[in-house]
Amino acid sequence: MKKNGIINSELSKVIAEMGHKNSLVVADCGLPIPQAVKRIDLSVTKGYPKFLKILKGVLDDLVVEKAILAAEIKEKSPELEAEIIALLPNIEIEYIAHKEFKKETNNSRAVVRSGEIIPYANIILISGVDF
Repeated sequence: MKKNGIINSELSKVIAEMGHKNSLVVADCGLPIPQAVKRIDLSVTKGYPKFLKILKGVLDDLVVEKAILAAEIKEKSPELEAEIIALLPNIEIEYIAHKEFKKETNNSRAVVRSGEIIPYANIILISGVDF
């Protein structure tokens, strides 16, 4: 049994296999997930588990050099945006239209689905290196 970090075997494996510039999506329960992209469905009920809890766990295990958010989060969920920004000090944040965000998920190693129902609770994490 793992001593620390993510204990979900699928998520742990994806993070361990990521290289520089690979992307991983942490999503709300409504984001469409492309058929060709690995789905790691952690959702149990609407609202559980929370997007931020999953994001914090991923950030503890993954080196991130950039994050991408839907521009619509600024207007529709500003409190969530502020919490996300607080978790990503010194990390570049890019904003793109939600329509483009959905297209960009096609390039991800996996989409981690939460039970979150807050609008635009989605993020694309671009992996970095720790050396």
